[in-house]
Amino acid sequence: MFSLARFGAVLFKEFVQMRRDRVTFGMMIGIPIMQLLLFGFAINSDPKNLPTLVEMADTGPVTRAVLKGMETSDYFKFVGTVTSKQESDRALREGSASFVVVIPANFERDAARGLRPDILLSADASDPAAASGAVSAMTGIVQVAINETLTGPLQFAARAPPPFSVSIHRQYNPEGKTATNIVPGLLAIILSMTMVMITAVAIVRETEKGTMEALIATPVRPMEVMLGKIIPYVFVGYVQTFVFLVAARFLFDVPFTGSFLAFFVGFNLYIVVNLALGFLISTLSKSQMQAMQISFFTLLPTILLSGFMFPFAGMPGWAQAIGSAIPATHFLRLTRKVMLKAGSLPDITGDMSAIAFIMFVIVAVALMRYRQTLD
Repeated sequence: MFSLARFGAVLFKEFVQMRRDRVTFGMMIGIPIMQLLLFGFAINSDPKNLPTLVEMADTGPVTRAVLKGMETSDYFKFVGTVTSKQESDRALREGSASFVVVIPANFERDAARGLRPDILLSADASDPAAASGAVSAMTGIVQVAINETLTGPLQFAARAPPPFSVSIHRQYNPEGKTATNIVPGLLAIILSMTMVMITAVAIVRETEKGTMEALIATPVRPMEVMLGKIIPYVFVGYVQTFVFLVAARFLFDVPFTGSFLAFFVGFNLYIVVNLALGFLISTLSKSQMQAMQISFFTLLPTILLSGFMFPFAGMPGWAQAIGSAIPATHFLRLTRKVMLKAGSLPDITGDMSAIAFIMFVIVAVALMRYRQTLD
């Protein structure tokens, strides 16, 4: 028959085990809290205050009204000026600007004469979700500028059709295809998910089997152990990347317009930083289950805060600061620059420097943790 005493003993034993396995208990509490905070405060599918540059060859009242309306809408944040198309293209390619507004020469005169000049709005459409809201707002902004400035003797020019128009130039993804944005970023998530978890679990598995004790007893140094453990998985990353590139080109028709050398250097650096992170997680884990739990815990902010699923520019400042410490954020930018924006090595220097710095920090902490296990 059912015994309350035996049931109570088993129940008490499970609570004791839960208290001892603090990592699992922490994951059960920490992951829901992280999801609540990220989805509630950090995720925003309608980003505002996107960095905008202006190339202004005319400074009349209509021009000022249009620019003021853009700034008032909160979608655009003017961060500087440019003087040539080359500067505009470089800013959009590097990601320092999301939009460039070009006001042509004699714009005010041509508008007053009914020649219907165009204002050019060049948008970085590699992330369609980030650009769509701002582009859609331009119609209302232009209409308000017309109503406010074309009054009195110029009121006749405010009648339909409008005296000027806005031409939208969506660069790097003119069709607004979701796959063109998602697929390049997916490589960062795939490599992060597999490289971190494989390395962490593989090393912890040796600890559980007792083979790590024999390795610790040898004169092998921590750096030698780390390199010996992670380098074989670099080739696994090569295979994954090759399959990804083939699928991206032939299944999803995603272009590869940039330097393959830049891509090769960047993805090698990214593979190493993820393997080093897996090595660090192995020093924090006592079992394979814990290694998988911690790996999943690091994967969640990688997906949500890197700009993969949601526009990075739409996140609050504290979320962007956390996202900037995630290697996937910089590799995602690197991949999109090379594949979609014809980027080369000089264009990805900043992203590679950020990944290299993060890798240095992770390796230093992992080596310190590994030395502690030798004591």
